[in-house]
Amino acid sequence: MSYPIEVGVALDDDTKYCSLIFPAPEWQHWDDDAEKVHRIARDILETYGNPIQEVANHLNKLFEGKTLYTDGWVVDKPWLTTLFHPAGIPMKFYVSDLEMILSEAQMERWHETKSKVLADVAKHRHRASFDAWVIQETYKRTLDETPR
Repeated sequence: MSYPIEVGVALDDDTKYCSLIFPAPEWQHWDDDAEKVHRIARDILETYGNPIQEVANHLNKLFEGKTLYTDGWVVDKPWLTTLFHPAGIPMKFYVSDLEMILSEAQMERWHETKSKVLADVAKHRHRASFDAWVIQETYKRTLDETPR
């Protein structure tokens, strides 16, 4: 069983929201391999993570009635469900696959453009808000490069 440890969103006005998540009591499993990838230890979550109710309420406040797009829908949607369910809070926004809003031309340019975005950044962090920013920036660049 997997659960969210951090949530990060890049907004269309270039602001970002990011929060570590304090594990819910039933979230006992810990994956040492995932810790190596994310570089976030469970004790960091227990020290600096925000309660699941606080994170869920904040996400609802920011995105009520909106649709968020992700390149990892098959993972992100279940993680959000895993966050909201034990919080006892209904999710008031939608999550959809990024491909739903990409044109064929954007899809063709996606991987090359994403590599350029990453090359433009001095330091890469595998953190939620940075990953969200990379997706958003890649989307913007592919949109700008695509003839209309």
